[in-house]
Amino acid sequence: MSQKRDYYEVLGVSRNATAPEIKKAYRKLALKYHPDKNPDDTAAEDKFKEAAEAYEVLANDQKKQRYDQFGHAGVDGSGGGGFGGGMDMDDIFSQFGDIFGGGGGGFGGRRGGGSTRQRTARGTNLRVKIKLTLDEVADGVKKKIRVNKLVNATGVTFQDCSTCKGAGRVNRVTQTFLGAMQTATTCPNCQGTGKIIDKKPSGADAQGLERKEEVIELDIPSGVEDGMQLSVSGKGNAGPFDGIAGDLLVVIEVKEHDELRRDGQNVHYEAFINFADAALGASIEVPTIKSRARIKVEPGTQSGKMLRLKGKGLPSVQNYGTGDQFIHINVWTPQNLSKEEQEVVEKFRDSENFHPNPDGKEKGFFQRVKDMFSN
Repeated sequence: MSQKRDYYEVLGVSRNATAPEIKKAYRKLALKYHPDKNPDDTAAEDKFKEAAEAYEVLANDQKKQRYDQFGHAGVDGSGGGGFGGGMDMDDIFSQFGDIFGGGGGGFGGRRGGGSTRQRTARGTNLRVKIKLTLDEVADGVKKKIRVNKLVNATGVTFQDCSTCKGAGRVNRVTQTFLGAMQTATTCPNCQGTGKIIDKKPSGADAQGLERKEEVIELDIPSGVEDGMQLSVSGKGNAGPFDGIAGDLLVVIEVKEHDELRRDGQNVHYEAFINFADAALGASIEVPTIKSRARIKVEPGTQSGKMLRLKGKGLPSVQNYGTGDQFIHINVWTPQNLSKEEQEVVEKFRDSENFHPNPDGKEKGFFQRVKDMFSN
């Protein structure tokens, strides 16, 4: 599958473009590559769909915010169709017909349809929440979920509307001082869909829909973050009168790990060692996202030192690399010493080696963080 172009690049606008600028840029491209101006030109049709996909995201504040933060993965469905992959020309005209100047003239309809095009009804979106572990976030995961949704009832059939003859619009001629004027309006009988129900089974509603449970497989990409929303095109409620289905919106919730703390692509672990290990050095075992690892604590390690395991963090949802795991060393001060232990420790109280004597090499927390990320 070819790599999608950046939506801002598609429309030829900057990331700081205003809503009117985005709309203007899309209208310019839509008119340039409109199927009526480019008959039988598949390249122009592809550009027309690409521009519509970009506009559908950038014209929606919530989708635009997700796209700015996560790129295509934030607005595409599982593995990718997004807007352009799940909708055809009728869908584009149905949602963005106003961009072309309405139904009164110019490029307002489907191919060759002019102002008499049908209005394709669209179903509503559904929203579900998926809980993931850090391990699932690291690799990506397939999940099967059960969704209760509206679908076209089994056995329902449709026929062309008798009022508009399936056109979705009706023409009216009125006399004005300029002479006879013809206008096209949405058909009041079918609300512009061009269809009415012919046969409806019991249990179906007035739009030919019934509620059923469907098992949907989701392909969650690696690196997703808590609160991120993915869109699976066409898996929402079915559209009325055999229309277009809405989308399934998948909200990601990442479970807290028992020992690791996530910070973007990096993970952190608080390791506690005793005074003897800090003074003499030791090899300790720490948990990682996948399993466990052994790290070396150098003799004379101070509390607060950070160690790094490169590449043991989480991947970027946009495939920009993998984060690291940071181990924060904490030297545990014993409590409630026995009399024998107190006597042993007391012997070293006045030892020169036990007196704090920072020589400038011991760095503060913020400097250690800065050094870690500069390496």
